[in-house]
Amino acid sequence: MREVGKRVRKKDAMALVTGQPVYTDDLAPKECLIVKVLRSPHANAIVEEVNKTVALKVPGVEAIYTWEDVPKERFAQAGQTYPEWSPYDRLILDRHVRFVGDPVAIVAGEDEACVDRALKMLKVKYKVLPAVLDYHTAKDNETLVHPEDSWKSLYPVGADNKRNLCAHMEEEKGDVEGTFKDCDIVLEHTYHVPAVNQTMMETFRTACYLDTYGRLVVLSSTQIVFHLRRILGNALGIPKSKIRVIKPRIGGGFGAKQTSVSEVYPAFVTWMTKKPSKMIYTRVESQIAGSPRHEMDVTVRLGADNDGKIRVIDIYNLSNTGAYGDHGPTTAGLTGHKSIPMYTGNLEAFRHTFDVVYTNQLAAGAYRGYGATQGIFALESMVNELAGILKRDPVELRMQNILKQGMKMPAYFDETAESCRLDECLVRAADMIGWKDKYPCRDMGNGKVRSVGIAMAMQGSCISFVDVGSATVMLNEDGSYKLSIAAADMGTGCDTILSQMAADVLHVSTDEIFVSGADTDNSPYDSGSYASSTTYITGQAVVKACTELERRICKLAALMMECDEEDVELEGHQVRNIKTGRSVTTEEVGFKAQSFNDFALQVTESHTSPVSPPPYMAGAVEIELDKATGHVEVLDYASVIDCGTVVNPNLATVQAEGGLGQGIGMTLYENIQYTEKGQMINNSFMQYKIPTRRDYGPLRVEFRPSYEPTGPFGVKSIGEIVINTPAPAIAHAIYNATGCWHRDLPITSEKIAMALLDGE
Repeated sequence: MREVGKRVRKKDAMALVTGQPVYTDDLAPKECLIVKVLRSPHANAIVEEVNKTVALKVPGVEAIYTWEDVPKERFAQAGQTYPEWSPYDRLILDRHVRFVGDPVAIVAGEDEACVDRALKMLKVKYKVLPAVLDYHTAKDNETLVHPEDSWKSLYPVGADNKRNLCAHMEEEKGDVEGTFKDCDIVLEHTYHVPAVNQTMMETFRTACYLDTYGRLVVLSSTQIVFHLRRILGNALGIPKSKIRVIKPRIGGGFGAKQTSVSEVYPAFVTWMTKKPSKMIYTRVESQIAGSPRHEMDVTVRLGADNDGKIRVIDIYNLSNTGAYGDHGPTTAGLTGHKSIPMYTGNLEAFRHTFDVVYTNQLAAGAYRGYGATQGIFALESMVNELAGILKRDPVELRMQNILKQGMKMPAYFDETAESCRLDECLVRAADMIGWKDKYPCRDMGNGKVRSVGIAMAMQGSCISFVDVGSATVMLNEDGSYKLSIAAADMGTGCDTILSQMAADVLHVSTDEIFVSGADTDNSPYDSGSYASSTTYITGQAVVKACTELERRICKLAALMMECDEEDVELEGHQVRNIKTGRSVTTEEVGFKAQSFNDFALQVTESHTSPVSPPPYMAGAVEIELDKATGHVEVLDYASVIDCGTVVNPNLATVQAEGGLGQGIGMTLYENIQYTEKGQMINNSFMQYKIPTRRDYGPLRVEFRPSYEPTGPFGVKSIGEIVINTPAPAIAHAIYNATGCWHRDLPITSEKIAMALLDGE
């Protein structure tokens, strides 16, 4: 490999660090109408009247829209392949508002000042209804979040809006109850993961305008240009062919922008007024009306023998989807699907059941880890608890039960682990943290204890049998190459790593591959950047397209040199006849393609996969805990990852470091909370605390590459798995320091201090 595996600088690095205009707001038309929405102060209410008479008189106000003005066909905001598993339960504006922050009216005006003034002058009469704020009581509650008959579910996921059920599904293999009866040890606990926000630097934002032909052009910070086109077509009731979606640089997404959060409002304004418009969410709006992680209770029942064999696992998760069902069914499925298979070694039976319920809280969505995060925290914590009961080293216990290379995974669609170095990752992570010398803890003699904890994780590399990635590559007349993709670079560097793959196939440097970003008019179809699919799925499409282009270049060069096609080879900037030594440059081939030539030196290829090979990871942490205050300091975090071939070690490392930081944040600090009336308490960074880089010690990342035969150059994914080990590893370290298990995130200093007091 020439370019794959190199530490190549990100293609957009210099543009970003020098402040070039690359983001949505930089590229928006200058004379945009400013769009904002009036949001409901009630968790559940019917809008009886919106008096906009005075607000319309504010100078500069262009239009004000309410539920009376919008289409009445329901749609889903989740960015998923059609038919979406998420229900069609939204309107652009609904007379029935279902959470504090649900839009009531859209105001568009010449500037922010006039729009803000008009928002204050809108007079709304509400009929306040009882609200469902506790998701434990939501199922079959007499108060229905979605009582309307127009609600619909396109996919059979056990949804029933008349029971507040967004989804219910069950999967079972083997004799679960019979195996439990035969086990020496049966453990059962419930673990709670609250909703947490992605807190990406760039808030949700969209700009819209009509082109020369009257088509709606949407410029948005989104991960899903083609899904977004469909969503907007459904919402506005217009043909998808009349919509063009363009993605500029994205200032972070982490899954939040796999949901269409802001786009529909300026799109509606522009479609109605025929004028350019833009909407930029404030930080408060991004907090109270974004798409955070699903809050879940995960109940794990585990059966094992006294010798440590884990024989049966039963997981039930109750998920709070909030007021709308975005990503509700799919996240809940991954809770078991991405945790149970790690213990395939001795597993005889398993069961995974879940309910996803509606409540009158902010709708949840996609967040890095996507349901696996909740399940891995629960199951890995349970395995650590089992090790404590058996008085076994938790590393050795895992090695006894771990998934290994070549094993079939019944809990993972019966796929075979063709590339798996999870066992090596686990051993190496333990060695890096000094496990043998530091486990379980050391009393420092000053009221502080240092301890270690460990956990494993797996994820996926796409949605098998669903995701489609595509790439178009062409030879320019100067011998360079243009790569067009619709995968969304969110700062992850996918433009760079896909260019590295193209460069490797075409025998040039990465700098000679010019990337054209996601644009539904100019890019080939791609599902989008989510489900950790870009490197694995779109990467294979790039390889296929470049391989075919190489063949066509050689064919044309052979015609130019009047020789057989099998006698020529592409060697960087020239095509050489291996028999005679004669050659033509790729620049000459590029010009020849434009004159008396009947086949294009431009190729589009797509790729999909029937499998989703998991990446694997082990994480080990060392903490220092103050027993007087409960304060936890993360001193060191060692992580070892099997993501197949590492395309770009620099980008893979920062992906891992970023995910670990987010995992530490959700473990120790982050927690979306509500008042008794359903108002979000922590709606800004003053109340919603995330860690800075100074709040934890070194994050050490190593790789144990395997070779995945179905991936381009042997790659698998890395984007999501990296967030999944901190929670169970830190919870384990806190137990080793205090003797108290914490099964409810975040594990705050107060919780630790109170648990220590209760234990005395």
